[in-house]
Amino acid sequence: MTTPLVRAQALYRTYRVGSHEIRALQGVDLEVEKGSFVLIRGRSGSGKTTLLNCLGALDVPTGGRIWVGGREITDLSERERTLFRRFQVGFVFQSFALLPTLSAAENVEVMLRLAGVGAGERRARVQECLEMVGLSEHARHRPYELSGGQQQRVAIARALALNPPLILADEPTGELDSASAAEIWRLLRHLVDEQGRTVILASHDPAALAYVDEVYELVDGRLLRPEKSFRQSRDT
Repeated sequence: MTTPLVRAQALYRTYRVGSHEIRALQGVDLEVEKGSFVLIRGRSGSGKTTLLNCLGALDVPTGGRIWVGGREITDLSERERTLFRRFQVGFVFQSFALLPTLSAAENVEVMLRLAGVGAGERRARVQECLEMVGLSEHARHRPYELSGGQQQRVAIARALALNPPLILADEPTGELDSASAAEIWRLLRHLVDEQGRTVILASHDPAALAYVDEVYELVDGRLLRPEKSFRQSRDT
């Protein structure tokens, strides 16, 4: 029996806003196998972003345990969490989060600089990552010179820079038109099929169902049993 790449057990996350208590996650159990593409869907406020933030060590759960790659990350120190995020997880956000004064290549290179990668290796890796997302000819373009879909592909290239096994994508097509969104779904699917990446996606876009392997529904912080995706249903 294989060990899941990602496992969450009895995960809780509670916030206090003034005198109010917000229960963002309520006893979430989740297992994600290596090399799979998993969709977490749910209404706004259902806890999708909170769950991804906990899995990626951007947030600390109030209760429960999380393992990634067989290592428990729940009680890591702040420095350990930083190193975990840097090398084990690639993040893709709805708003792209690119640095506007830097070119596409420089945005990708930032992660490599933070990790202390040498100049020659940085150049080669940046080129490789931009080629993966089909943007090698746009390396010198700044974000404002790129379309929304192209900006998101730069963000994915940046997420791949340090070769992480896990990609967490939070509403990556939320600001894109349908054609650009389809490009992003195909790209993420390619990363799973051809590179063995594991992608956990939070999205309410129904078009994503055609590309993922498994679908979970989050309702008021509770994760429902997984369903087959449209992709699986079509193949069976």
